[in-house]
This record gives sequence, structure tokens and C-alpha cells, in this order.
Amino acid sequence: MRILITGGAGYIGTELVYLLEQEKAIKEIVVYDNLSRKNFNLFIGKTKLPSKKVRLVIGDLLDSRKLKVEVEKADVVFHLAANVTTPFADYNPHEYDQTNNWGTAELTYLIENSAVSKFIYVSSVSVYGASEKELDINSTPNPKTFYGISKWNAEKHVQRLQKSSIDTYILRLGNVYGYSKSMRFDSVINKFMFEANFKNHIRIHGDGNQMRSFIHIDKVSSLLKNLLFSELKPDTYNLVEQNYSVNEIVDVLKQINPDLEFTYLTQNMIMRSLIISPDNRINAICKNKNNDLSEALLKFKKEFSF
Repeated sequence: MRILITGGAGYIGTELVYLLEQEKAIKEIVVYDNLSRKNFNLFIGKTKLPSKKVRLVIGDLLDSRKLKVEVEKADVVFHLAANVTTPFADYNPHEYDQTNNWGTAELTYLIENSAVSKFIYVSSVSVYGASEKELDINSTPNPKTFYGISKWNAEKHVQRLQKSSIDTYILRLGNVYGYSKSMRFDSVINKFMFEANFKNHIRIHGDGNQMRSFIHIDKVSSLLKNLLFSELKPDTYNLVEQNYSVNEIVDVLKQINPDLEFTYLTQNMIMRSLIISPDNRINAICKNKNNDLSEALLKFKKEFSF
């Protein structure tokens, strides 16, 4: 079995590569990444990956010729590549549209004309926009940011494959948090953890009552790996563990760091909430129990160098 992972050198991709490398049924793992985030942590460290099994291709989603060569060799494609710089989700609409929407369109077109048997696309709960009420997989997407719009438009290209003979999955992830070799510190929990550990001070936008949906990176990578070998019905799924308000996260951080200081910015502003119910249909392929936030963050804290 040959695996192609777009965005394979990223936050989630790094963890997935290490898990898939252990599977004897997999002959080759191609990490297809443009390295735009300048994160090279997958390629260094004491843990070694057999060079004959894992191969790096530095390429862009919009580089049709290079991408086509790799798609034609693949049996399974994990599509993780995306522009996901969360704080700037409303900053550069063209960049989001080009990478997330049209890059996915190019990939789905190539897969449609290939021998790929399984396609797994990692989307985002951002496609739902905002809601004070709990939403589920049957709720109508209504994205509010350029990032969310680009991911929703990308899903429409992938949905075309769901009508084909290719087993096609769309996985809408909540906010991913937790330690990885290839860290992202622009998501809310990870950013708070970094600031709490090294600055002993965090900044909170709004009044902190805004709700978000979260899932630990270990659970995400495990679900992706298990999906490769499962017979779960091809469909669209929400990957969410828990919903927390920002203030609830801060309370846990204060337990871990008793001297933590924090400041509310624009406290009079009401920030948007997004609450997503966990999708129980996917529990059948997930052996990991839901992460306790306090335990997960304590474990995360131990990963810092000092």
C-alpha cells in the first residue's frame, strides 16, 4: 500500500507519519509539502524513520504536474495541506481561496482520474460559522471567515468524489491542541500554554465566555490511522471531543500554573461561539477515550524544554 499525505510535514501530518510508518502493510509514505510554515521538525530528532519507506516531495497543491506524478502512484490519499494560520483567517482571502479551495479542486480532479481507492480530507468545523446552540453533522454550514468559506468550498469539490467508487471521507475537525514535534502555537489552547509557561501571562479576547470545540492531536492522528484500515461508511463526520469556553480553559491553566496572570482585551465585545456535538458514528474506530483537559495540559506542560 502506498500513501500520499499532502501537508505531511505539518502539525497533524507529522504525528500521522510516525503512526503509519509502523504499519507493515504500508510500503511507502510520501510526504507532499511546500514547507511554507518553515517547520522542519519532522526531519530531525532521535526517533528515526526508515528512509526507504518515507519520502519527501517538496511541492505545492497548485503544481499540477508534480502533484499528478504522486497521485498516480498512490493507493490512499490523506489531504491535510491547507492555509490554517488561524489569527489571520480574515486577512488574506485570496491566499485562503487559492490554497484551500482551488488546491483541493486540483487534487480531487487528479484523484478522480487515478487508481486511488480511498481519499480522506481533513476539513474544519469552521464551515458551520457561529452558533450559541449546539450544532451537529445535520446542521447547515454557514461559514463566517475567509478560512471557513475556503474549507466549505473545498468540501464541495470533495463531495463530488463521494458519489464515485472511491471511498471518500470528509472529517470536520474541532480546534486541535496538544504536543506534537511540529507544533502550532497559533491555536487557542496551544498559544495559552506557551504564554503561560514562558511569560506567566495570557491575553484573553472578549469576555472569555465564547465557546469552542476541541480535539486532542493524539486522537486525531489515531482516528486518521484507524480510518485507513476500517470499513466505516464513507461520509462526512465531525471530529470533536469536548466544548469549552475560553474561561474554562483559563481555569484549568490556573490550576496548573497557580501564579498565572491574565488580561482581558476588549472585554465589552461579544465574541462568536461555535459549539459542535461529538459525532458518535466515528467512535467505532476510535479506541482512545476522550482526553481530560487538565491531564492533557499537564502532560503538554512536561514537553516544554524549560
